[in-house]
Amino acid sequence: MGSTAEPIRPPGPDLAHASLAEIARAVAERRLPPVESWNPTHCGDSDMRIAADGTWYYRGTPIGRPALVRLFSTILRREADGSFVLVTPVEKLTIAVDDAPFLAVEATCEGAGSARRIAFRLLTDELVIAGPDNLLRVETAQDGTPRPYLHVRGPLDRPLEALVNRATFYQLADLALNEQERFGGPPGLWSGGSFFAFSD
Repeated sequence: MGSTAEPIRPPGPDLAHASLAEIARAVAERRLPPVESWNPTHCGDSDMRIAADGTWYYRGTPIGRPALVRLFSTILRREADGSFVLVTPVEKLTIAVDDAPFLAVEATCEGAGSARRIAFRLLTDELVIAGPDNLLRVETAQDGTPRPYLHVRGPLDRPLEALVNRATFYQLADLALNEQERFGGPPGLWSGGSFFAFSD
């Protein structure tokens, strides 16, 4: 594991130039391990932590290989008690998560109103289209700032979520406010047939 973190460079479709149909195909073709069906004995702590900015650490040192981070992210699971584990068919290790285990760093929209779809790219290069299966919710932090979260995968009662970074959320919030000025109603956006309010 490297001593310094490197930015994760996405090898997948470029959100700025891909259509939502191309993005949807990439999402549909995603093959993830069946972690929900694996129930090995708990083996201890992984000595790993995911910071609030999406950086993965091993024994206090940032993991500098993006491919390794992406691999670990595919075997991440949330337990019924809210804790996070890395799980394989034969091993289960606890991992510390400071906030959400993923970070959404880019978004693109297609369509308008209830026909709109919003696709997000995560720091791990995973693509997620917000909708009824991938809810977008906004909490208000103690300092009054919005904390938007996107469901990435996992059961809704113990989801793996992505914190939407500030730049991406402000981009969407500007669009929501423009639509509110034109059409009224609460501030928020449609995606995949679901309306997501931008206040909790």
